[in-house]
Amino acid sequence: YFAKTSGTTSGVKYIPITKDSIPNHINTARNALLCYMAETGNTAFAGGKMIFLSGSPILERVGGIPTGRLSGIVNHHVPSYLRANQLPGYETNCIEDWETKLDKIVAETINKDMTLISGIPPWMQMYFDRLIEKSGKKVGELFPHFSVMVQGGVNFEPYRAKLFESIGRKVDSIELFPASEGFFAFQDQQDAEGLLLNTNSGIFYEFVPAAEIFNENPTRLSLKDVKVGENYALIINNNAGLWGYNIGDTVKFVSTDPYRLVVSGRTKHFISAFGEHVIGEEVEYALLKAATETGAHITEFTVAPMIEQGEGKSYHEWFVEFEKEPENFQHFVQQTEENLRLKNVYYDDLIRGNILQTLKVRKVRKNGFIDYMRSIGKLGGQNKVPRLSNDRKLADALIAFVDG
Repeated sequence: YFAKTSGTTSGVKYIPITKDSIPNHINTARNALLCYMAETGNTAFAGGKMIFLSGSPILERVGGIPTGRLSGIVNHHVPSYLRANQLPGYETNCIEDWETKLDKIVAETINKDMTLISGIPPWMQMYFDRLIEKSGKKVGELFPHFSVMVQGGVNFEPYRAKLFESIGRKVDSIELFPASEGFFAFQDQQDAEGLLLNTNSGIFYEFVPAAEIFNENPTRLSLKDVKVGENYALIINNNAGLWGYNIGDTVKFVSTDPYRLVVSGRTKHFISAFGEHVIGEEVEYALLKAATETGAHITEFTVAPMIEQGEGKSYHEWFVEFEKEPENFQHFVQQTEENLRLKNVYYDDLIRGNILQTLKVRKVRKNGFIDYMRSIGKLGGQNKVPRLSNDRKLADALIAFVDG
């Protein structure tokens, strides 16, 4: 197979998947569920209906090779023990238009005994919103036996509060770190920080220190040489034919016995228009801490540099969509600024040196990010909004969706 991937601002890539590498994707998902069952003793969910919000399983042929989204390819290899309880049905899953598909998924599942729901958090939230709109009930009330939420693809934290508010009660969550290039890690314990690195699964890992990512000849460390707390670009060599391949994610180990990591950002998603090199982990920390401090709930956000051509100083421009606005908006902006300065010494130096203005926050209207993704044909599936951009392409497009 070729797994077809495309970022919000980058071109299409075709990632090879072979008969040797398919088990990496299937067996790792199975192992994540088995680890959860072994730890918690919750096996009841396996007897109910499960939904996997995924791309279409219809494959086109490129050079004679079946090609499609990873989730669509994997759909052809779902084990028989899961297939019987899997939703939505094949015909519904083949619908390309996300909103039409979502309506069909809701109609197909609203009266079923759903026990496990899986997907990328922003698209799960859209599913939950439609269920609530149709039923008038919280998701946890509508599906009384719903007990496991499986999620990955983006940092869960910005979506956590709203997802659980939509559910209305506690359910367990299993975080995954899958990509078209391989299934790299999964949450193996409910209360342990980080995801267990998926070794012995057809992938040889190497790690480039984050400070050297753009060097001509960066250091490449093997697993035995990594240190806790350091940011690394993840380089893989796999049994599908990828060699020395930079997947574009940065990771940070929280443990080396066993090897557990967190995804700290994207190598291409950073702001360094002024030498500050702000990364995803830092903006997420700054924003979520400010939200907690001011009672805000955030739906989605992205950050870009605003380079002033005139006499004014440049600054970072944050586009934020609120589910619940902060009690004091100016205090929220100030706290975000303060939190970022505490996290990134280079940014702090630029503010102290009067080279940059303090950041500015633009409020995006309700469902503005969804409307933007719809406008560029990237609604649903594996598509995600970049947290940071080093240019204005995304930011300039979002101005049309700003509130007021």
